[in-house]
Amino acid sequence: MPLSDPRFLQLNAWLNQYFNGNVSPQLISGDASFRRYFRVMVNNLSYIVVDSPPNLIDISPFIQLADSYSKQGIAVPQVIASDKDQGLMLLSDLGDVQLLSVLNKATLQRYYSQALLLLKDIAKVTHTQAGELPQYDAEFVIRELSIFTEWLAVHHLELAPELVLTHTEAPFKVLVDNALAQPQVGMHRDYHSRNIMLQDEQLKVIDFQDAVIGPVTYDAVSLLRDCYIRWPDSEVETLMHQHYRQCIEAKQIDSSVSFEQYQRWFDLMGIQRHIKAAGIFARLNYRDGKPAYMADIPLTLEYIRDIAGRYSELQPLSQWIAEVIIPAVKAKGELNSEGL
Repeated sequence: MPLSDPRFLQLNAWLNQYFNGNVSPQLISGDASFRRYFRVMVNNLSYIVVDSPPNLIDISPFIQLADSYSKQGIAVPQVIASDKDQGLMLLSDLGDVQLLSVLNKATLQRYYSQALLLLKDIAKVTHTQAGELPQYDAEFVIRELSIFTEWLAVHHLELAPELVLTHTEAPFKVLVDNALAQPQVGMHRDYHSRNIMLQDEQLKVIDFQDAVIGPVTYDAVSLLRDCYIRWPDSEVETLMHQHYRQCIEAKQIDSSVSFEQYQRWFDLMGIQRHIKAAGIFARLNYRDGKPAYMADIPLTLEYIRDIAGRYSELQPLSQWIAEVIIPAVKAKGELNSEGL
């Protein structure tokens, strides 16, 4: 890190004071936010240091949720020390092995099954010491869907807002209604294979600071229809059945709810999430200067095209994505790769 970086100097001074000596934090990654992560070794023990500029991201939700998740028996990073005013945290180190890196056709059923079981406890976390978690209500869902309109369709593809509205207004209402119709539980909100770590063959959960109370299928579809990797429908359906039975046993879904109803909830929830994700990936490029996420947009669009096509009220959306959005994204990517 450059010595002129004021945040790094601030972080270094805080660590030196905490450990009462000179330490040398090494940058390991940023993420899809303004946070940065460092690793530091002290007396042969490894720690993670989080730099979260307090004017951009408050660390309080992370600290409060880490406590609530831990009390529920969910393995999460331990918050060893923190300074809210400076936006700094010292955490236990969960290693470098993301679940994504160990998934293949031979392991996916085992690891995903374990990850789905964790959702039984995540669903129970609806409060922290600060009170009840925010509600994933209609306004929340609409705000997320609008990210697609603003950043991908209008900003990136330069489509007219009125044209986009004609193709999205009705299907977006279907997706909002679907989210509100489901049983509401504690929801991680970004539960996928890059936010689950594997350490000593135990799954451990990170990036939970945006947890809310929301639809029962949201985290499951986030996991099984991952924005970063796609599995055969047959594999996903087996795991969907597991989550469906699990939710009924835990009384998170009434036993009168059929699997077909659950699958509709799941499918439409996935479409909503992938629409949001496609918009966020574009926003990360243009607003935050993180172009690498643009490569993840095509998979999210393929999910929307394929899953929306299975439902009559969403077939026009599927057709628009297939005939307009996907070709436009591809053409834009080819132009950018040629430096035009």
